[in-house]
Amino acid sequence: MNKTDYIVQLTNVKKSYMLGKVEVQALKGITLEIPRKKFNVIIGQSGSGKSTLLNIIGCIDKPSSGGLNVCGQDTALLNDNELSDFRAKNIGFIFQSYNLIPVLSVFENVEYPLLLNKIKKKERKEKVMEALENVKLADHWKKIPNELSGGQRQRVAIARALVKQPQLALADEPTANLDHKTGGEIIKLMYEMQEKKGITFIFSTHDKNLIYNAEDIFMIIDGELL
Repeated sequence: MNKTDYIVQLTNVKKSYMLGKVEVQALKGITLEIPRKKFNVIIGQSGSGKSTLLNIIGCIDKPSSGGLNVCGQDTALLNDNELSDFRAKNIGFIFQSYNLIPVLSVFENVEYPLLLNKIKKKERKEKVMEALENVKLADHWKKIPNELSGGQRQRVAIARALVKQPQLALADEPTANLDHKTGGEIIKLMYEMQEKKGITFIFSTHDKNLIYNAEDIFMIIDGELL
């Protein structure tokens, strides 16, 4: 495979935090290449560094040192505003707590990333309704989040993450707050979206069902890639 076949490339990435006066090394030199259009899982114990790694891949956080290339872009060459624009266009996020805006309708929650990307009104409506059709929630577009079940809220979160058709979708424990049956349905839905849209998924998870469905698995132990 050549470099263009990889959607994420990390070269000796390190990340340190100050906890009071103590320096904590969250990542200890991660070198990693993730191919495009695959279903990838990062596993590891709590505190192993997997969420930190996901945040760095998603350009939410910056490495303390090392190289990071995402969707063909060397992220070190971007200033903060450029990095925000790059993230808004290319990366979708799915969180275990859903992170929906409670006062907005289902439609408005899914529409929000398109507003950030300055998509015109007619096109926004078409894209939002298509995204809601894909997650089987088109009939619920007027509802607000507290009128939905946990599984339905996660479907809205998936629709919101994928409505802009990002190259990369990142999910931090996306089934953690769901029962086994609903979690299985969400995994099946994401797998279908990956196959249909060619989006690369990267998850951090403890969910054995999600791990079982992965094409590539990466294990982090104490900030190091096993």
